[in-house]
Amino acid sequence: MKQVNLKLVKTILPILMGLFLSVSAFAQQVSITGFVRDAKGEPIIGANVAVKGTTTGTITDFDGAFRLQAPQGSIITISFIGYKTIEAKAEKTMNVVLQEDAVMLEGTVVIGYGTVKKNDLTGSVTAIKPDKLNRGLTTNAQDLMSGKIAGVSVISAGGTPGAGATIRIRGGSSLSASNDPLVIIDGLAMDNEGVQGLANPLSMVNPNDIETFTVLKDASATAIYGSRASNGVIIITTKKGLAGSKPKVTYDGNVSVSTIKNTLDVMTGDEFRSLIKTQYGETSDAFKALGTANTDWQNEIYRAAFSTDHNITVSGGFKNTPYRFSLGYTNQNGIIETSKFERYTAAVNLSPSLFEDHLKINANLKGMLAKNRYVDGGVVGAAARFDPTQSVYSSTENAKKYFGGYFQWDTDGKSLNDPSWLRTFNSLATSNPVAILNLRDDEATSKSLIGNLEADYKFHFLPDMHIHANGGMDLSTGKQDTDISPYSASNNYYGSYGSTQTDKYNLSFNSYLQYLKDLNIHHFDLMAGYEWQHFHREGHSAYSGFYQATHSEKPGEAYNQTTNKWASENYLVSFFGRFNYSLLDRYLFTATVRRDGSSRFHKDNRWGTFPSFALGWKIKEESFLKDVNFLSDLKLRLGYGITGQQNIGSDYAYFASYNANKDFAYYPIGYGNGETYRPNAYNKGLKWEKTTTYNAGLDFGFMNGRITAAADYYLRKTDDLLNYVYVAAGTNFKNQVNANVGSLENKGVEFTVNAKAISTKDITWDLGFNVTYNKNEITKLTSGEGKGYYVTTGGISAGTGNTCQAHAVGHPASSFYVYQQVYDNAGKPIENLFVDRNSDGIVNDNDKYFYKKPTADVLMGFTSKFIYKAWDLSFSLRASLNNYVYNDVESNNSDMSSLYAPSGYLQNRPKMVLANNFQGLGNYYMSDYYVQNASFLKCDNITLGYSFNKLFGLSLSGRAYATVSNVFTISDYKGLDPEVSGGVDNNIYPRPLVSLIGLSLNF
Repeated sequence: MKQVNLKLVKTILPILMGLFLSVSAFAQQVSITGFVRDAKGEPIIGANVAVKGTTTGTITDFDGAFRLQAPQGSIITISFIGYKTIEAKAEKTMNVVLQEDAVMLEGTVVIGYGTVKKNDLTGSVTAIKPDKLNRGLTTNAQDLMSGKIAGVSVISAGGTPGAGATIRIRGGSSLSASNDPLVIIDGLAMDNEGVQGLANPLSMVNPNDIETFTVLKDASATAIYGSRASNGVIIITTKKGLAGSKPKVTYDGNVSVSTIKNTLDVMTGDEFRSLIKTQYGETSDAFKALGTANTDWQNEIYRAAFSTDHNITVSGGFKNTPYRFSLGYTNQNGIIETSKFERYTAAVNLSPSLFEDHLKINANLKGMLAKNRYVDGGVVGAAARFDPTQSVYSSTENAKKYFGGYFQWDTDGKSLNDPSWLRTFNSLATSNPVAILNLRDDEATSKSLIGNLEADYKFHFLPDMHIHANGGMDLSTGKQDTDISPYSASNNYYGSYGSTQTDKYNLSFNSYLQYLKDLNIHHFDLMAGYEWQHFHREGHSAYSGFYQATHSEKPGEAYNQTTNKWASENYLVSFFGRFNYSLLDRYLFTATVRRDGSSRFHKDNRWGTFPSFALGWKIKEESFLKDVNFLSDLKLRLGYGITGQQNIGSDYAYFASYNANKDFAYYPIGYGNGETYRPNAYNKGLKWEKTTTYNAGLDFGFMNGRITAAADYYLRKTDDLLNYVYVAAGTNFKNQVNANVGSLENKGVEFTVNAKAISTKDITWDLGFNVTYNKNEITKLTSGEGKGYYVTTGGISAGTGNTCQAHAVGHPASSFYVYQQVYDNAGKPIENLFVDRNSDGIVNDNDKYFYKKPTADVLMGFTSKFIYKAWDLSFSLRASLNNYVYNDVESNNSDMSSLYAPSGYLQNRPKMVLANNFQGLGNYYMSDYYVQNASFLKCDNITLGYSFNKLFGLSLSGRAYATVSNVFTISDYKGLDPEVSGGVDNNIYPRPLVSLIGLSLNF
């Protein structure tokens, strides 16, 4: 009994002691009041005040005051963005002073040939880090920027796996030359041209390797890149290791499924049969041509596509040598059957620091292998038009013998090339969509190796002087093989095999001297340098069909075999300099100049000079604002500069050149085998396009930086616009030549605001919003005469060689140029009846007018990231207002008279054209009725994630998350997707709805 009692006492006693201590501790809770201020005595609003090791916490009010209950003797943690976190013992009254975190406040931003402190920026520059918590499917680098930066428009090239995007910074500045921004990857300027099978150069970089994007928007920031910077500059910096850190292994991966969001609403088999019966009658040839099936052709070509992405990284650093190695694999299947993108990436970065940090070296090497399988873009339109009463396959002898068992519209007739062969495909009819996919094998393999080695040496005898050198290379090759079956509709009997290969190298070297000096209230930063770049491209292609085994004389031999070889290169030599000066760390001045020489221009026009100037004023540092506590930052920026454009589409446009014609013009003339040479058009007087930009901006900060904002106004004027114009017969080798034809203007306003709406120990809520207004107008076209001069563009499907857009003075570039539609009393368009706008009694080309434009007046982006303890929920929205699209899908399908063609085939129609019941009269397709408002609001992604410190008791931290991309689109546009680059909607590859689950692990 005594032993039992003793055991009971030993068991209960600790419990009682624990309860006593807990009660005692509770009884010793104290009420803490205090203030949090900065080193200048200003209150810090929204600072986090928490009891260490507990969930108890609060934030400071507008006076920097706080009140908190905490156990006596506990540790209180006080923290705020931009300040060093401190810990202090709990007391009844606490007055805390937070010191500025110099590392955060003086964080640098990468600019052209160097870096600058954030607070010392004078140009319009936006730097962002890819947000791992708030992003959807990111196959390519541009996916990380969409909707995130004011003034930057990113329109993906549809849903094609691995597709690129149209990126515009502050609108387009050219008509026919490139409008793409200059892309710099780790100091290497890219040529913005992919290779065969990889049209998107940003695919060369794994998005998981990207540390920062820096977008240079105004000329005061971009002029340092001179002749290539008229369309802005995107600088991509990849990740590095950390000196002196232990090896760290991370894994990032995801699995996703893509599905078609919506399809074109077309007639079903039964609806189509009913319409044919009503329109043609039961005894007609059209009714007899109907099948008995109900085939949803769009369902036949689309699929649920599963994709994966996996990335492994090893990073760390020896005492003086940070390192990082990464491997990536992407397998993205498209929602159209057979389409696929597969990519392997590897990257190495070494950043040794030698001689007590006097010599810093940074070496990057990135390799990429990509494989693409493409689909014929016409399959989207074919699926909407093909007769829904027919089956995918046919059991007829003709189908088996000539079309591989697929149903196709046929007609009897002899081939002109081979009278012994019965050619049966009706070449005017729509092809079977499934056959288009399965009888065409179009695959490409691309390889790229990008590397650069840069060194920065701080002179031992003069530490204020640096010399920086950077050598880089881009070696890329791509080969595309297209094999089309002889059973296909497009290459019936002969089939075809085509192969195209492109090889390129881009070599670069730049070096500059930099001198930095602080003299009391003065700060100087002078830089001068030299750059050399060589771009070389070459390629060859081969094509042939093949005689089939049934041919009596040439079974298996090549038919119509052609080959072609080409090569091209250009050089760019530059001298540049920059001068940064600040007075009292308050008044800032920047001047840059670049002198470029390009081999793409005649020696008389080869060199161009591109200067810029910018002023900055840190107004908040003035005495009259120092006591305004609510305002934490206010800076004025003013900038002016000139940039150029030398990406004109040809390396040899200024002198006479000739193309050898051995296969296409093989006649027994002249000497030898009759090889001829075709001259190309040229223009000796070609000059740079020059863009002059004026920029005025204000940077704001409120509540100790919890709210930051920036507003910019800009005006961009481009002179000596390049465009192809018609020339008088006999004055050149062709009737069109590239020439400097006029001027164009962009002006607009940008506004960005980022806010930390909630900032507590357990909850943070970050919000971001940006809006851009841009107006584009052509102000001069020198090649044309007369008030009504215009240059056509924007090809459409209906008719032959028709266009729906034009360039003209007083209008935005690529404005729609169409007839004004006349409507009946019910509001329905009257076919081929247009307004006689000049009242001359005749409706002709003189009555066309400029109506709307494809580019948006306003672009907006909104992001939200809410974190509660280990959970995070984020989303991104994007809006485009007052952009218009020519609905080429509706226009090309509006002719109801051709449901049944006299040559014996049927075609389906979208339901949206039924009510108008057009009969193909005149040029109805040139109506402004087809120019439709395509304003939209899109939800790009919604993500829910959970972060953890230990997984199953192991020392593994990481995050699991689920994401939905391309969630919804709100728009009145009648087509499938209002987001169309260029303004003509013609059967783009649909953007899918993507559902994704992912996992990140830190070992």
